[in-house]
Amino acid sequence: TSLVAVAGARLEVLRIDAGSAGAAPIVMLHEGLGSVAMWRDFPHRVAQATGRDVVAYSRAGYGRSSPAALPFGVRYMHDEALVVLPRLLDALAIDEPVLFGHSDGGSIALIHAAASGRPVAGLALMAPHVLVEDVSIASIAAARVAWRTTDLRARLARYHDDVDAAFAGWNDIWLHPDFRTWNIEDCARGLTCPVLAMQGRDDEYGTLDQIRSIARAGPDVELVEFARTEQIFTTPKEK
Repeated sequence: TSLVAVAGARLEVLRIDAGSAGAAPIVMLHEGLGSVAMWRDFPHRVAQATGRDVVAYSRAGYGRSSPAALPFGVRYMHDEALVVLPRLLDALAIDEPVLFGHSDGGSIALIHAAASGRPVAGLALMAPHVLVEDVSIASIAAARVAWRTTDLRARLARYHDDVDAAFAGWNDIWLHPDFRTWNIEDCARGLTCPVLAMQGRDDEYGTLDQIRSIARAGPDVELVEFARTEQIFTTPKEK
């Protein structure tokens, strides 16, 4: 990985060159507690399977990137989608990416594609959020309890330079009363690129209503519903 200066921060960036100069590169956006390292070997597998160049990065406050300004505001995903991500793409000379986002990263990808005014070749969204559900809040509240009572902090500390700030940034805003009205369902109406939206039926952070809402609004959306959420997309556990 390398550090790239973007919007006053230094962001950890992984670039995988698959030798696909003519194909749109895939840019991967991690979940609310994610980072480059927490993708493990998945970016390499994506590059191998698609034959496309792949870029993954850690948002400010995550992984080895610079610290983020806390607390996050209700529009923190809009800020990432419309301010930081465009500048990162410019810094990396990427003009028309396929955005591959998980959870918060999926929401950021959707906002960017719908509202940035920049070309996007396609979206692959894993468990994106477009509205705040009771199940999401309950699970995030449970994560706060686990943070205080289990080894969750120790497990995450392997992946973040400042694990306390990484957890607080995500957990505090999602549990803030003002965040309950956060909703980006209207953004899906602004999508013009193809969308693949995926959701596990047993996902503790969101229901199938999330991706079905995108399908109702977007003009070119394919849905995939998994019977169970694969471990690769959850918080890593000690083996």
